[in-house]
Amino acid sequence: MIHFIYNPNSGSKSNASKKQMLQKLEKIENSQLHLTEYAGHAQELALYALRNGAQRVVAIGGDGTIHEVASALIGSNTALGIIPIGSGNGLARHLGIDLNFSKALQQAIHGSEISIDVAYWNQDAFFCTAGIGFDALVANQFAQGKKRGLINYIKCTLRSIIHYRPIQIQELNQKEEEIFSMTFANANQFGNNAYISPYSDLQDGNFEVVKVKPLTIWESAQLGISLFSKSLPKHKKVSIQSSQRFDFSVPIGTFYHMDGENLSTKVQEHSIQIQAKNLQVIV
Repeated sequence: MIHFIYNPNSGSKSNASKKQMLQKLEKIENSQLHLTEYAGHAQELALYALRNGAQRVVAIGGDGTIHEVASALIGSNTALGIIPIGSGNGLARHLGIDLNFSKALQQAIHGSEISIDVAYWNQDAFFCTAGIGFDALVANQFAQGKKRGLINYIKCTLRSIIHYRPIQIQELNQKEEEIFSMTFANANQFGNNAYISPYSDLQDGNFEVVKVKPLTIWESAQLGISLFSKSLPKHKKVSIQSSQRFDFSVPIGTFYHMDGENLSTKVQEHSIQIQAKNLQVIV
């Protein structure tokens, strides 16, 4: 049986479009449809589906909904399906899942299954990207706004860059250094085809550490362009290294993000690690 978990608050579709989506989902044979009602509910519903022998659990929503459902399925034989209707859709884009609802629905029902890596920030799993620094500040500002979409994300970026100051990090057994941002990439992009790590592979047993040194305004503009042209590795202030573990410290209260969720650090010491091919995904 397929369990569909739909977040009705995701995306910017009209009520009429949402009604049409629900009608299509309700017609799928041998399936159950669940609607989320609060933060964390998608994970609870996915665990329920898992306990009841679901063959596939399909997340319908944005990066946050997908993150919750995927977290419940780690290490199981139940596959994650994705129907992306959010703002960024980073994991879905990396996997080549269609952004059209009807086409993504057919992929979720009839697609094949692959195993992908799961990354961890301390004890918390993430599947696409996580990081600290400028992009985490923008994610925080974006989350506080009421509007979604790429244009509004760009507006948040432009407002944030004016007053932003680099942050201090310290790698294990290294000297403290100042950075513009540091991203841990399991997948190749943030979402919206902004490629933070163009060569990242969800099945290679590694994640990439993308470190950006402090930038001038002009270098920041170049960085923005390179994100969408897949040329970030060529930027003179960018370094990228593959790793299976990365340990570092930052001040408590530092903004960070995981799969689109904005957070702030509660401890100083942090460890990023990877579990190879520990999640089944439908493509």
